Amino acid sequence: MVKETKLYDLLGVSPDASDTQIKKAYRKAALKYHPDKNPSEEAAEKFKEITSAYEVLSDETKRTQYDEYGTEGPGMGGMGGMDPNDIFSQFFGGGMFGGGAGGRPQGPKRGKDVKHSLEVSLEDLYKGKTTKLALNKTILCKSCDGRGGKEGAVKQCTGCGGNGVKFVTRQMGPVIQRFQTECDACHGEGSIINPKDRCTTCRGKKTVSEKKILVVHIDPGMKDGETVTFRGEGDQAPDTITGDVIIIIHEKEHPDFTRKGNDLFKKQKIDLLTAIAGGEIAFPHISGAWIKTEILPGEVISHGVVKVIPDQGMPIRRVGGHGNLFVTFEVEFPKNGFASEDKLKLLEQVLPARPKVKIPAGKEIDEVQLEEFDQSKHASGRRGAADEDEYYEESGPGVQCASQ
Repeated sequence: MVKETKLYDLLGVSPDASDTQIKKAYRKAALKYHPDKNPSEEAAEKFKEITSAYEVLSDETKRTQYDEYGTEGPGMGGMGGMDPNDIFSQFFGGGMFGGGAGGRPQGPKRGKDVKHSLEVSLEDLYKGKTTKLALNKTILCKSCDGRGGKEGAVKQCTGCGGNGVKFVTRQMGPVIQRFQTECDACHGEGSIINPKDRCTTCRGKKTVSEKKILVVHIDPGMKDGETVTFRGEGDQAPDTITGDVIIIIHEKEHPDFTRKGNDLFKKQKIDLLTAIAGGEIAFPHISGAWIKTEILPGEVISHGVVKVIPDQGMPIRRVGGHGNLFVTFEVEFPKNGFASEDKLKLLEQVLPARPKVKIPAGKEIDEVQLEEFDQSKHASGRRGAADEDEYYEESGPGVQCASQ
């Protein structure tokens, strides 16, 4: 019967737990609450507590004293005296988690972040959307708890001290080279498992592949290039803090609208009569509603003119409200013109008079006719320019045009 179970409870083990079970429990808890993995103050305090518990329970003498007298017993006053990061680094094999030469290790190795692109329509960026994303990720094998084999059968590699790498010194004449290489004894695993004791699920690899469904929330007003981060959902690896999955938003090109910041831009065709005499225009908005507005009689809309519709742009995140919608009008003229002479006379009555052509006195006048452009027929000017370029090339670099 032990005096108290506080330290055992911190690690989540029973008082009769073996050394292997205590180490396993500490490894799991330390990786979960390490400050590099969980930066909250509560996690930092929890990390200190579980590391202090392991400091006592992993030492046979201290554990015996604790079982008999509890935390108030002899030798317990020094609990928590060591730096938790030092204990953590010693447990995981010294400098395998980083730190400069001769310096204190800087905590556990962190896995790489996994990045995925997600194409989102402008409509969904306006209204918001929840979508599911399926991906394959690497997780620790549940059959062997990421050990790669039976409990007690996994031995730390003596060639590299469990680091998976070792330093090799090579001398080539007067030059001495020192470089890091993968341990050939354990093939970079840091541990050695007898083939007969390997896990039948992962075959000693310690990890397996699993399909993961992530629910991605697209907030209204999100922009191209913004990210949605899933903390700790990256690929898992033994003795490693799991990285994140980062979803990068890519805005799909829209056939009618263009986005710049929180504003929307659209080109809107308008017939000549409405542009001159007024009328109604309407077009669908990315919100799903229709925009309807009126051109007032007498308000002439010129080709290329830009009008603004306030608050019909994209939602503005965290601030509220919407940007603006800028409409560029493209006036469509009748394809066949005004063939009727009577209609032309009516236009002359309502439209401003034609401006008179003014040519300076004494200038020579060439009377010409306008024709429809035909590229196959009217490309001689372009060939002439090409021939001219060819002439200058053949003339050589020393030839220049004479000045006028």
